[in-house]
Amino acid sequence: MRTTSNPAFRNLPTGGGSGNYAGFGQPYEAQQYGGYQGAPPTTGERPITIDDVVTKTAATLGLAIVTGFISAWLVLTGQVQPFALAIPGMLIGLVLALIIIFKRMPSAPLVLAYSAAEGVFLGAITGVFEMLYSGIAWQAILGTFGVFGAMLVVYKTGAIRVTPRLTKWIIGATVGVVVLMLGNLVMGMFGVNMGLRDGGTLAIIFSLVVIGIAAFSFLLDFEAANEMIRSALPAKYAWLAAFGLMTTLVWLYLEILRLLSYFQND
Repeated sequence: MRTTSNPAFRNLPTGGGSGNYAGFGQPYEAQQYGGYQGAPPTTGERPITIDDVVTKTAATLGLAIVTGFISAWLVLTGQVQPFALAIPGMLIGLVLALIIIFKRMPSAPLVLAYSAAEGVFLGAITGVFEMLYSGIAWQAILGTFGVFGAMLVVYKTGAIRVTPRLTKWIIGATVGVVVLMLGNLVMGMFGVNMGLRDGGTLAIIFSLVVIGIAAFSFLLDFEAANEMIRSALPAKYAWLAAFGLMTTLVWLYLEILRLLSYFQND
């Protein structure tokens, strides 16, 4: 499978057939992109389809929205302190994400638990932002789904092809912004302001760049899911595709929320 910036897809098996199932839209070019090779699954499990990916993604996203709404409501009504939800949600989500990434086999309970934890974390953070800037939550939610939908259309129509060169660019850009964010965090501990998160012009530009990278990362996620379908992996791998999409959605939502808060300060 082609390299991807999303660690969720790093441990996919190389086995699989040459299933001829409908995917997200772009044609299969095995020789150019290096798809899965090998014999069809012998476990007796039916192969993954686009419907599996859609339903599992909807389930994980729906659960995150429900837990996020409850978490935000608890924060906004003052029943729970934000950090009492945000910190446990973040830590539990991180641990579960690492387990899912390094676990060889997909696990529906782990993916759903991760989504629930991320929902609690995002809901608590959203509640804080909503208290500071009324209406910002709905703007961030609409912006996130707008970007997701736009990139799905871009991928399905083939307007932007997922080539090895594009893949390397996205991975390099992702690593670059992560290094910058970590550097900004470390320097901030020593009282040094790099200007990447202070709401100024540089911070706005940096957030726009990060949002752009997150948006392009969806193309790699769609392609990874598409290769699962084309390679006829077992249907349970749809949970891994859903997890990968969920991680990118979380990243994008947080960055859009942050960007919108900068404009509220003007």
